[in-house]
Amino acid sequence: MSTPSRQVDIPAGSVTLEGDLYLGTKPGIVVFAHGSGSSRHSPRNQQVASVLQKAGLGTLLFDLLTKEEERIDERTAHLRFDIGLLADRLAAATDWLAKRASNSKIGYFGASTGAAAALVAAAKKQDMVSAVVSRGGRPDLAGQHLGKVRAPTLLIVGGNDHPVLDMNWEAFNKLKIKDKKFEIVPGATHLFEEPGKLEEVARLARGWFECYLHSEMTHA
Repeated sequence: MSTPSRQVDIPAGSVTLEGDLYLGTKPGIVVFAHGSGSSRHSPRNQQVASVLQKAGLGTLLFDLLTKEEERIDERTAHLRFDIGLLADRLAAATDWLAKRASNSKIGYFGASTGAAAALVAAAKKQDMVSAVVSRGGRPDLAGQHLGKVRAPTLLIVGGNDHPVLDMNWEAFNKLKIKDKKFEIVPGATHLFEEPGKLEEVARLARGWFECYLHSEMTHA
C-alpha cells in the first residue's frame, strides 16, 4: 500500500502556499503547475500524478495562489495570467523542495498558463530542473525565456485544440534545446476530456519523466 501524500506549507516571498507532497520509491519528483482558474485539487493533474506515483516518482501539487488571491482572481482573472508571479512561486517551491529531497532530480508538469510558468522557472533554475512536460499549455506566454530553457521539454497538445496547437508549434521552434518533443493526441480537445485521452497524456508524461529523472541518476 502506497504512502499517502502529506500536506505541506511552502514559503514563497511574503506568502505561504499549501501543497501535497508525495515521496516516491525512486529518485525523481515532479512539481505540478496548474492552469488558469485551477488549484492543486485539479482532477486532471491528480489523475496524472497518480500514474506518476505508481511509476515510483514523487509528486508535489501545490497552490500557486493563496486562498485570498484565489478569491480576488475569481473576480478579476488577472493573477492567473501573471506568468512572472507564478514562475517566481514555482521557483520558490523548487528551492524549498531541493532542501528536502536533495537526492532527487526535479521535473515540472505544467498545464495551461502553468506551463508558461514552468518554462520560465526552468529557465531561471537551469541547474535544478531536469525535465518539463506541458499539457495543453501556453508555452508561448514564456516569451524570451524559451530560448534559455535547458531541461528536456515535451509539449503535449490535443489534436482538436487548434488555436493552442499553433501557439505550441511557435513556442516549440523557439526552444533551443536538442531534447525536445511535440506530441499531438488525436481527437483530444483542450482539457483532454474525451475517453482515454488523459490516460494518453499520463503515459507520455510518465515516459518522459522516467527517462530524464530516473536514468540520469545512474550516470551521476
